[in-house]
Amino acid sequence: MLGSIEAGGTKMNCAIGDENGNIIKQAQFQTTSPAENMPQLTNFFIENRVTAIGIGAFGPVSIDRESELYGTILDTPKLAWRFFPFLKTLKDNLNIPIELQSDVNVAALGEAVYGAGTEDKTVLYITIGTGIGGGVVVNKQFLPTAQHPEMGHVWIKRIPKDTAPSNCPFHTDCFEGLASGPAIEKRWNTNAKNLPANHIAWETEANYIAQGVYQMMLAHAPDRIIIGGGVMKQPQLLPKIKQNMKDQLNGYTYYPALANLDETIVLPALGENAGLIGGLVFASQI
Repeated sequence: MLGSIEAGGTKMNCAIGDENGNIIKQAQFQTTSPAENMPQLTNFFIENRVTAIGIGAFGPVSIDRESELYGTILDTPKLAWRFFPFLKTLKDNLNIPIELQSDVNVAALGEAVYGAGTEDKTVLYITIGTGIGGGVVVNKQFLPTAQHPEMGHVWIKRIPKDTAPSNCPFHTDCFEGLASGPAIEKRWNTNAKNLPANHIAWETEANYIAQGVYQMMLAHAPDRIIIGGGVMKQPQLLPKIKQNMKDQLNGYTYYPALANLDETIVLPALGENAGLIGGLVFASQI
């Protein structure tokens, strides 16, 4: 039996499952503080014994296995978690093999192995929600890098009439600052789910998401792009993103995936379980 943890900025999800990515049991806790959450996670795996655990954690987080900080939450705006040794604490408590990656990389792994990217060599996963992040998986493996990508902070060109302040504390015009869920709320003074499908907000949002995806697509040349997260639950949004990308590419389709965006860009096949299933895959690779 394998274990999985999806340590998100809002919720801590944990599960046990098998080597085929099947979730057998899971639990969820609100993300509060290490003092509250670590005993909850530890107790779940004491009560549900596993042989290994794969973790996908919110970032920034150290994924460098050669570093003393490996598995440590870094300079996060969640003050209670800043520089907390997440992986070491869990290993000390459970004494089994455990490894950690960024939450979006782990979700990308789940989709690559059991979801929308099963037939593809290179899979790019982008999540649009409270924040924006991205991960890349090649041949069902994480890229062998010492840092995880921070795709949410690539530069985005503003629509001229958009004067809303960025939601990012570091950048005025980055992907996350202009297109995340909180950025939509700041721009329109209401939660995104309250905006009707024909609201101009979705034209703006589609333009910004398309710009971000466009840059990542040219940087990584993926076979499949999967866009998840709470903002993508708006059914009218994905077709608008694809049309904006076609406009931005302007005929520049140097490899097949660019020429067939209707099939290349998809929603997660695993839905909200991409991270947990990815964690089971990760655990099976330890």
